[in-house]
Order: sequence, then C-alpha cells, then structure tokens
Amino acid sequence: MIRKSLAALSLAVAAPLASAQTVSMCVFDVIGANGDVYNLVKDYALEMKAHGVDFNLRPYTDEGVAVGDFNAGQCDAVAATDIRTRPFNKFTGSVSAVGAIPTYDDLETLLATLAQPRAASLMKSGGYEVLAIVPAGAGYLFVNDRSINTASKLAGKRMATLDYQRDAIHMVNHVKATVVPSDITNFAGKFNNGSVDTAYAPAFAYEALELYKGIGDKGGIVDYPLAQLTIQIIAREGVLDDDTAQKSREVAWDMFPQAMNLIESQEKAIPEKQWIRIPDQDITGYQEMFRENRLEMRDGVNGAPSVYDPRMMSLLSKIRCASNPGASECTADNRE
Repeated sequence: MIRKSLAALSLAVAAPLASAQTVSMCVFDVIGANGDVYNLVKDYALEMKAHGVDFNLRPYTDEGVAVGDFNAGQCDAVAATDIRTRPFNKFTGSVSAVGAIPTYDDLETLLATLAQPRAASLMKSGGYEVLAIVPAGAGYLFVNDRSINTASKLAGKRMATLDYQRDAIHMVNHVKATVVPSDITNFAGKFNNGSVDTAYAPAFAYEALELYKGIGDKGGIVDYPLAQLTIQIIAREGVLDDDTAQKSREVAWDMFPQAMNLIESQEKAIPEKQWIRIPDQDITGYQEMFRENRLEMRDGVNGAPSVYDPRMMSLLSKIRCASNPGASECTADNRE
C-alpha cells in the first residue's frame, strides 16, 4: 500500500513536468548570451516554466539573422526590438514612434494597459501574437560635436540610420541630414570611427558598444528621448493557448521594475559631462516636429503605406495628455 501511494505521488509530481510545452525562441542581444536582454529573457523563461512552458533559448548577436530564422521556422518565437518586429504587429510596433512617449512614467502607463486581458485581441495580427513587451530604454541622439544641439544644426550631418526603419529615415530627411544606411551590428562602428556624425541608441550602448569613443572630447548625448525602445517576444499565433499567452504578457509586465532598474543604472553610469541638456523652450519645438512626423507616418506620405497604427497613436496621445494636459497637442484640431 505504501509503495503504491509513493508511486502515485511520484506520478503526480512528474505529471506537470511531463506536460510542459517546449517552445524554441531566437533571442537577439547585441552582446549575445552574456547580455542584459538575454538575461531578462532568461528570467522571463524561468517564470513561464511555472505556467507549463519550457522555452529553449538560442542567442543571436545579429538581429536580422534572428528574425530571419524565425521567419524560416527555425524558432517558434523571437525576441527582438520593436523596430524589427513591427512587420508582425503594427500596433505594438508603433510603441517606438518618434517622440511619442516622452517619459518613463508614460511608458509604464502604456505597458500596464497593454498587459490587460482587454488588450489581448490587439496582440494578434496576421497569424502572429505578441507574448511580451519589456522596456529597452529611451533612444538618445549621440553626437560627435556638442554644437549639434538643435534640429536645425542636424542639416547636412551624416546620421547612422537603420535601413529598415522607415520612420527614422523620414525624420532624418525632414531635418535635412544625410542618411547613412546602417544596421544594428555596424552603426556603432560607423559612429566610433567617424564615418557618421550622429547615432541613435539607448544608454546601454555608451559602454556596451563603446559609443564614448565616437563622442570623444567634443561630443555628447542629447538628453531628450527620441523614442522608447522595447524588446518584444513574437510567436506564431497558436503556439501558446489564449490563457497562457495572456499569462505570458502579465509575466513580462511584472518584470517592468527589473527592466527599469537596469535602464536607470545604465543612464546614471554615463558621466554628467556627456549629457547635452535641452532648454524647455526647445523641447516644445521638438515635440511639435515629432508630432508632425508621426501624423505623416500614421497617414502615409507620397503614396507610401503608413508606418504607425492609428489606434496606438490615439492611445499614446491620451496618455501624454493625461500626464501633461496643458500641452498644445491636447487641443490641436488634428490631434492624434
């Protein structure tokens, strides 16, 4: 009798393990398996084991290859920047719209909203589903000359621009700068060796990609978020059932404080002398310029298809105006 009871207990304990679903995931981190993004995804995967999913992670240092392998069916899911995953879900891919989330408080409000069950239908698009959204930090403009501190002074400057990021290319053209096509594996090298005058990246790149070399003695980092970058985990729709997919998004949302602690430590680690502080009166001008560009990217220009999802633009507008109701955009006739 005792042996039978022990056997039954062993089977009961082993049952959840035996029924765990194995899901392969291509994970992009420019540093690889030792990078902060990869470690965040590892923590997420560990949490998801309690919900019956065993993620098998494969690190990639080339984001294009990671997404390409996902497209080719080499992985069931992919973790990459929202700029790269935008084709899978235009709504969540619009989180990084230029100038659309000026503060981390606004970002927190947005991600809390997107993690709610009522947003679940928006996480599915074209046969794919967003399983997680985690902050990667605000994107800042790194310059090799501190005098490049206004949009007008960008005219004629060479800017490393991701060749697949249509909204960034549009903005560079808008300020009459020169697009230097780049990708996430080579933009830092171009900035550091002087091939370009400016580059756009979150704070972690200062040390991890040695952007301090490109800054040198005369450059700096413009202290205004051009966009909020996120890491998104995308899977083919149906890889996880609806309940587990929703739990996945909630697990990722619970990691918001962990991700923000990392981001804030990276920003604080940059010496104060490297930051180029922007006067308040200039910020208002930047915000209106960004808004005009977002409207064009929402509606499409010169016959090109739109880049931003109007539903996300409307949601972000409501969040900004809730935190800053006095902003001119909140009463504009063409409000997003």
